[in-house]
Amino acid sequence: MHVLVAGATGVVGRPLVGALRARGHRVSALVRQRSRDRVPEADEVVVADALDREAVLAAVSAARPEVVVHQMSALRLLRDDPPGAFALTARLRTEGTAHLVEAARAVGARRFVAQSIAFAAAPAGDPVLDEDAPLYVDAPDPGWASTVRAVAELERQVTDPGSGLEGVVLRYGTLYGPRTAYARTGATAESVRAGRLPLPGTGAGIMSFLHVEDAVGAAVTAVEADVSGVFHVTDDDPAQAAQWLPHLARMLAAPSPRTVPAALAPRLLGWFMAHQLTSAHGAANDRARTALGWKPARPSWRDGLGQE
Repeated sequence: MHVLVAGATGVVGRPLVGALRARGHRVSALVRQRSRDRVPEADEVVVADALDREAVLAAVSAARPEVVVHQMSALRLLRDDPPGAFALTARLRTEGTAHLVEAARAVGARRFVAQSIAFAAAPAGDPVLDEDAPLYVDAPDPGWASTVRAVAELERQVTDPGSGLEGVVLRYGTLYGPRTAYARTGATAESVRAGRLPLPGTGAGIMSFLHVEDAVGAAVTAVEADVSGVFHVTDDDPAQAAQWLPHLARMLAAPSPRTVPAALAPRLLGWFMAHQLTSAHGAANDRARTALGWKPARPSWRDGLGQE
């Protein structure tokens, strides 16, 4: 098949290009002009800013793919400008998705696969939630509420039955591995080494992790499958912060995380990280296993977190 990968220089997009080509697919990489020198070995490169509707329509028209894969975000900016990174990512999930969907329809593409996140659910109900759990669109933090509303809008556009596309949403768990925040050289690892990531209260927040290689594998599976819908793409081992954070510190030969009162966590860490460590719920991957036919090659974060 001919597959267009938007966001082809990203943490998942870059290795995805190679994985698709290894499976015999022809791959067009859609990138911004400033990222052209970082393009992986694709069969073709097309250039457009995802927020420029006309440029996206022209680029996708030039490529004429059968399948469009949306892996775009601005999370590379998180280290230097967290508010800007989240705001731009929200626009890519709303405006950027709309432009790509329109372009895919215009060229007669059959399938549309988009990246989402598995940790946007409201913290209610079972400790580990499936895809039907409501999203946290009314989170008390305005920044996170805006992020989740953008996620909801992306998912609505991609799965809209009126689009004429077979829409697949892959809700990735918290990514670890090369080039992620949880890599040995990543921002989270640096915070752990410096003792800047304490454990609030009992560390009851639950994280569902995913290795980058498994994210790539899920995207390849979604391109080649014949099902549509929303899928949690996570490992098999949801874990409380009280489990994974001390483990990460040990792997990094860092000091053990100090314990702080949960009430202080938002001021010390920001609302989002405090939420992740104290009250977030995990994500079940049963639907991806049964309906999509995917399973993680790395079933547990315990075998790799902090080692790459």
